[in-house]
Amino acid sequence: MIFDASAFRSVLLVDARGVRAAHRGGSMAAEANHEVRSAPPRWLRPIGIRLLVLLVLFAMIDGAFAWLNVLAAKNPITGLASGVATAAAALFAYAKVTGWLEQRATPEVALRSLRPQLIRGVAIGAGLFTVTMLLIIICNGYRAGWGSVGDMFATLGLMTGIATCEELLFRGVLFRIVEERAGTVIAVVASSLLFGGLHLINPSATVWGAVAIAIQGGLLSAACFVLTRKLWLPIGFHLGWNFAESGIFGTTVSGSQSTVGGLLHGMTRGPAIISGGEFGPEASIFAVLVGGVAALVMLRIAHKRGKFIDPTW
Repeated sequence: MIFDASAFRSVLLVDARGVRAAHRGGSMAAEANHEVRSAPPRWLRPIGIRLLVLLVLFAMIDGAFAWLNVLAAKNPITGLASGVATAAAALFAYAKVTGWLEQRATPEVALRSLRPQLIRGVAIGAGLFTVTMLLIIICNGYRAGWGSVGDMFATLGLMTGIATCEELLFRGVLFRIVEERAGTVIAVVASSLLFGGLHLINPSATVWGAVAIAIQGGLLSAACFVLTRKLWLPIGFHLGWNFAESGIFGTTVSGSQSTVGGLLHGMTRGPAIISGGEFGPEASIFAVLVGGVAALVMLRIAHKRGKFIDPTW
């Protein structure tokens, strides 16, 4: 699941400035040492404005970092370093900007849950994509030769940055804020449809491919977030799926031409409904079934655990 950075090169810059205030006590020293946390202007507080500001900001971050990571991925060392650095920078920006704008802590990116959930997410994503590929291989829809270990590590860096930035945008901003007002069900549907729809900008995109991404990518990533209320599991899932797709099996990711290859140099063949055609294996009916079933199972578990939020209207 990846969409090209060129679509975000001409986006309006949003500059929001806070106002800092000081406690007034009994002495000048107390006044200098006790400051109230800066708050955003009143016009930034309505949910619609807040959603728009954060969407524009993180779309810009996503587009800029994706462009940088694609350039850096021409070399495995710079590719890996750039991917990790941009992921860390995007997470830092999310914690600071969202925390300031919403005047709250950001437990969804708390570091204490990073390692276990990220590892679990990568395992889920890579595992589900491997199952998808095994089904395609059984149907004679894939062939491969050896690729490059260097390309594999470059792809790992590229997908680390892409997965992190896209999950911050779609689950950390879009899904979470829509859910505040409209509830979990509408947030899942809306974020999944938009996530799939934006992949139509990719060079080899198809309408079916966008629908497939909405189901296996949008639904499953949303389910990961609903189940844990953290961003680490969906980031890990997104990374594991994309890395297995390009970094291991060497196939096209979401119709994009910005991937660099992987351990294998793979090609899909045969009917597009089986292999995914030029869009890549994500447009295969097997990817839709595997990802869709996994998403429904996770959403059912989340619902049973009381993780769903009702609309506030």
